[in-house]
Formats: sequence, structure tokens, C-alpha cells
Amino acid sequence: MSNLIHAVHHIALKCRGTAQFERTVAFYRDVLGMPVVRAWGEGDGAGIMLDTGAGLMEIFASAPDAPGQGAIRHFALATSDVDACARAVKAAGYDVFTKPNDIVIASEPPFPARIAFCTGPVGEEIEFFQEK
Repeated sequence: MSNLIHAVHHIALKCRGTAQFERTVAFYRDVLGMPVVRAWGEGDGAGIMLDTGAGLMEIFASAPDAPGQGAIRHFALATSDVDACARAVKAAGYDVFTKPNDIVIASEPPFPARIAFCTGPVGEEIEFFQEK
């Protein structure tokens, strides 16, 4: 059987109003440097898609049903410089709760990586992941 899925298309974040939407867009666009692919609507009806390099980040302005942390524990963004990501996030005033560090995932073969975790603007946990 061939693979039915060949990539993650997008990750969606729900904001609670335009102020949180603007902070969230600024975080991903300005702090992490994700370019805007498309945007739509205004005010509470606004939405945007940003390019992650391997898929899209979709952000909605108004979602009164925006949950706290749910079944997805975190998402990981691939990077070639975990330390620079952590510095940019910290400089922007966000919590880096797992500082950059080297790990080895105990698999066969072993999988070395450098990682860091932060909390994003809507409470999402973000892992910065650099394969070694």
C-alpha cells in the first residue's frame, strides 16, 4: 500500500480576539521570521497563513472555543540554529522553559539532536528541533 499522507499541510492556532491574533502573528512572522503566504478578513474575522518552510501555520483571530492545551502536547519546528531561536523568543519576552540542549533519542540507530522548548502567544508549546 502506498502512503496516503505525504506531508503536514498546516498547523492551526485559534486566538481569542484581535489583540491576541496580532501578538501571535507578530511572534511567528517577526520573531521567528515566517513569511506571510496569504491573509484574509478583518477584525474578528481575520486569518493568516505563514510559511514554515515545510508546511503552513494558520492563525485565526476569533475563536471563542479556543481550547487550552489539548491532545497535541507540542509541535516541533525544524531549525538549523536552536540557540538563535531561543534567544529571539526570549528577547521578545516569551518563556523558554527548556533551554537549548543536546539530546540523543534512544532509537536504532540513535538520533542526536539539539532542542529547546518555549511557550507561544496562545499558550502553545513549541519545540525548536535541530537534527545533528
